[in-house]
Amino acid sequence: MLLFLKSISFRSLNHQDFKNNNSSCKELTTTSSSSLSSSSCISLTVWRKSLIFSCKGFTVIGSDGNLVYRVDNYSGRRDQTILMDASGKPILTICRHKQKLRIVDNNWFIYEGEVLGDHDYNTNNKRSSSRKKPIFCVKKQMKILHSNINVLAHVYYHGTSSDKTYSYIIEGSYANRTCKVLDAKSRNVVAEIRKKQAVIGGVTFGLEVFVLVVMPGFDSGFAMAMVLLLDQMFS
Repeated sequence: MLLFLKSISFRSLNHQDFKNNNSSCKELTTTSSSSLSSSSCISLTVWRKSLIFSCKGFTVIGSDGNLVYRVDNYSGRRDQTILMDASGKPILTICRHKQKLRIVDNNWFIYEGEVLGDHDYNTNNKRSSSRKKPIFCVKKQMKILHSNINVLAHVYYHGTSSDKTYSYIIEGSYANRTCKVLDAKSRNVVAEIRKKQAVIGGVTFGLEVFVLVVMPGFDSGFAMAMVLLLDQMFS
């Protein structure tokens, strides 16, 4: 399967939907900085499977057919997920926020690097004050409370949603692999999840293999973290 993914990662993406945002779009290769933003639009082939036997996870392939990102030992309801580069170095840690008195926990935190140990991910808790601080908080949209059912989640800087001013908004349907991450102020698309299609015949690859498109200036690692969050929220 990996060889198959390598072959399809070389195929060009249909960029018609992005012509108003960027005139050139390329696929990320391992010679590019995998965790830094690019000067041009990039696309990644995402496979919802770990390369390690008996593990759940994700495998992300660049245009040269080599590994760019990986996630191992992943399951949809785990409280902690680590996004790694091709060598296994932790890039971001995604943690689900838990509060004892709440029936539904709809907040996730994103940390830089790896978070070790059993954490209480409540940033207001004194016990966690000396530990690593989250860089983002992602809040799942509760459909019963909002009329716009197209909105999936809001993304806040500095690991808190208390100020009610979000930086990014995620819209679409992860179940159909058609999602967009938009800048909250400009409403410009900064990243998008799309179905993977073969060049010949337009054959789709199902829901387990899809494309992550990242616009210029947006961090591809953070975009992949959005994929992991959506998978936890809606799988």
